[in-house]
Amino acid sequence: MVITKDVLLPTYDELAVEEIKLSSPALKAAATQVGKYCDDINKEFMLCRAEEKDPRRCLKEGKQVTECSLDFFRKIKKHCYRQFERHWHCVENQTPEMNPKYCRRSQAYFDHCVKEHLGQDPPVIGHFAQVRIHDSTRPKPNWQPIREYEPTPSLPEDYPKPDAAYGSRAFFYP
Repeated sequence: MVITKDVLLPTYDELAVEEIKLSSPALKAAATQVGKYCDDINKEFMLCRAEEKDPRRCLKEGKQVTECSLDFFRKIKKHCYRQFERHWHCVENQTPEMNPKYCRRSQAYFDHCVKEHLGQDPPVIGHFAQVRIHDSTRPKPNWQPIREYEPTPSLPEDYPKPDAAYGSRAFFYP
């Protein structure tokens, strides 16, 4: 896709957001808990992306997702850091391909701490695959694209179609 000067791109200030500075094992260790903690905000963002069909219109919701995740990890650092660290080190060092299913004991300690201090039960198996209705407060989109792109022009109908120079591609000649 070619971007011309007519396309409005967001400024750096609109895109700037504090990053989650954690490694992959730490994110994998907390994935189910942070997913449940930020469930509604994630759904709002995904709904915006699906309805608007333009990611530039969903920057605010994307920032809210990141802020929710940061809030979760700040609370974990304050209340459950030792349990979380033990679980993430297990995921990182003692499992093939960083698979959390081999660290159920450390995960149980972490889940118990999250329940005790944040009041959140661990998600049941299949929680994220269940069909759940999300009630949004966002207004319905107006379905006006920001900028229409012209499709690639095609050849005219009366354009002569030459034969293939070396035969059809459908056959293999030994």
